[in-house]
Amino acid sequence: MKARSIVLTILALAVIAVIGLVVLIAVSAGKGKVPKKTILEVNLVAEFLEYVPADPVAQLILKDKPQLRNLIEALVRAADDERVVGLIANVGQGGMGLAQLQEVRQAILDFRASGKPAYAFSETFGEVATGIGSYYLASAFDRIYLQQSGDVNLTGLLIENPFVRGTLEKLGLEPRMDHRHEYKSAKNMFTETEYTEAHREVTESLLASIMEVVVADMAEGRGMTSEEVGALMARGPFFGREAVDEGLVDELAYRDEAYEAIREAAGEGAELLYPGAYLKRAGRPYKKGETIALIHGVGNVVRGGDEFDPLSGAVNLTSEKVSAAFRAAIEDDDVKAIVFRVDSGGGSYVASDTIYRETLRAREAGKPVIVTMGNVAGSGGYFVAMAADKIVAQPSTITGSIGVVFGKFLSEEMWAKLGLSWDYVETSDNASMWTGLQDYSDIEWSRFQAWLDRVYEDFTTKVAEGRGLPLERVREIAKGRVWTGVQAKEIGLIDELGGFDVALRLAREAAGLAADAPIRLRRFPKAKPPWQAFLDEGPSSSETTAALVRALEEIRPAARTARRLGLIEATPRTLALPPELEPRP
Repeated sequence: MKARSIVLTILALAVIAVIGLVVLIAVSAGKGKVPKKTILEVNLVAEFLEYVPADPVAQLILKDKPQLRNLIEALVRAADDERVVGLIANVGQGGMGLAQLQEVRQAILDFRASGKPAYAFSETFGEVATGIGSYYLASAFDRIYLQQSGDVNLTGLLIENPFVRGTLEKLGLEPRMDHRHEYKSAKNMFTETEYTEAHREVTESLLASIMEVVVADMAEGRGMTSEEVGALMARGPFFGREAVDEGLVDELAYRDEAYEAIREAAGEGAELLYPGAYLKRAGRPYKKGETIALIHGVGNVVRGGDEFDPLSGAVNLTSEKVSAAFRAAIEDDDVKAIVFRVDSGGGSYVASDTIYRETLRAREAGKPVIVTMGNVAGSGGYFVAMAADKIVAQPSTITGSIGVVFGKFLSEEMWAKLGLSWDYVETSDNASMWTGLQDYSDIEWSRFQAWLDRVYEDFTTKVAEGRGLPLERVREIAKGRVWTGVQAKEIGLIDELGGFDVALRLAREAAGLAADAPIRLRRFPKAKPPWQAFLDEGPSSSETTAALVRALEEIRPAARTARRLGLIEATPRTLALPPELEPRP
């Protein structure tokens, strides 16, 4: 068996080597072969990931998923490439959050600033569903084409929150939780049947702030006033010809007709090219110059090193991997600054503090840290960012939530309904403090309250130190409250509004580089090549792997629901946002 394994390994390595050689030859042959007239073709219906972890399983399952950074860099590169003469995008109800939409939207506007035409086509902006997110993105283009059967469903923004207290009562589960302070609403889905006054207040504030930005951007994109767009929003949805008459779209057309229009605008002989193929041929931007490290912090903040959960398909922000990435960047003499991309609703307090420490060490080592926030960077997601030299967020980024929440479910009644009884022995009076089989004793509850106070004091104190704010002011704006990027800038929790482009500008400034200085953007930790992942994991059957992937796809919806309800969390989410916070775009 041992000899057979060795032979199989050698054969597998040989196959990988041949494939690698073929890919290398193909890439080498194709590099620089961008057609003289190229139209960049972008599918904005797809869900864009912030990044794909180096984890071999993630590389396997997520390898075909488009990444936001690749799209942004393709648009940046194409804007200054004289061979690229236009942009056509298929826009639909994809999986991007509002902050990601704003990131892409700005990149499209920057592309248009080069004087090149950019057209958007959509089958529909929401089929019997809201289409505000996709239309918001489309409003950045020169022209919008809508299929004749399509609609423009501008019906406003919506935040929905489930409350399962009644369900828990039927099951015999009693939540015993507490928080710091009234706006920390992550526990409300378990303890309430509707919004509390504070929960409703902050939700309405978020929607108002986001709506103001969205309406203003749409108005600018379509040559209207905010009042006109607001009035249209109150009357939506609009069907086909109505959307043209109201100035929301330019023409009713099918996909082939929209593509013919961009070809005419680009000139005879123009060829289509997807962003991935374009980057391979044209080369990425940010490949030469002083080195700036790029570190991703995406997903639930957890202790340990498992970046990817194949069961739910979720990416984790792990203290082990992110801290190691910071240490590697600190020790690398070539790194002049660090850009830290954070997209996280929080999680473990201890894991957040571990990463926070590494951001401090980076600054002490003379490596400025610039945070760029994605859709969400709240609670633990804000904790890991608060010590950075500068923090950048999109206008609709959800951030803040400076607070703490935790507790347990009393489950004895549920087990009794199932006919299951428990008994236990303990060595000390407080040994049963965290079990769901009995309530907290008076002493245990007192210690639990002291722990909540301790975490809240630590969190707010470190925010005050990191942001240079008086502690009293921090505690006024903390209380577990979330803010949009616009609001966060007004109260001093972030420094500037924007995305990667702003973060890179600030990184250059912090590193003492000229505003237009060429830079090399280098990811930490470096992703393993396939052959290295293969050696680390060992040979496996492709049929078995494919079957596993298919099985995971089947059970993933249920796993995601369980994760969302907090039923399969491996790490306590003490610094956590509510599971459904972002508006539905």
